[in-house]
Amino acid sequence: VQLQASGGGLVQPGGSLRLSCAASGSISVNGPMGWYRQAPGKQRDFVAVITSGGRISYQDSVKGRFTISRDNAKNTVYLQMNSLKPEDTAVYYCDLILGPRTYWGQGTLVTVSS
Repeated sequence: VQLQASGGGLVQPGGSLRLSCAASGSISVNGPMGWYRQAPGKQRDFVAVITSGGRISYQDSVKGRFTISRDNAKNTVYLQMNSLKPEDTAVYYCDLILGPRTYWGQGTLVTVSS
């Protein structure tokens, strides 16, 4: 299984970005998919997760600003990020949990700066 994340970039405070992460491989992608982020010098932190059935959970700091969704037919998870703040600056990683294994994407950099 391979995960390919995209959509990062430079955005001004208050702006928006949409991240995508597509899973590929000859298996059924029916596990939870989510996003984590890692700011410079900090540990990787949970951002949001969505199950194949649509159950969702968010980190408190992004509630009301970020929206996670998925397209099961395309094996893709999205993260719509609105009202971005400088503290949202980080490398964002997507993950997929299948049974006992967790697969990670390569990360996409989000920089929020004026």
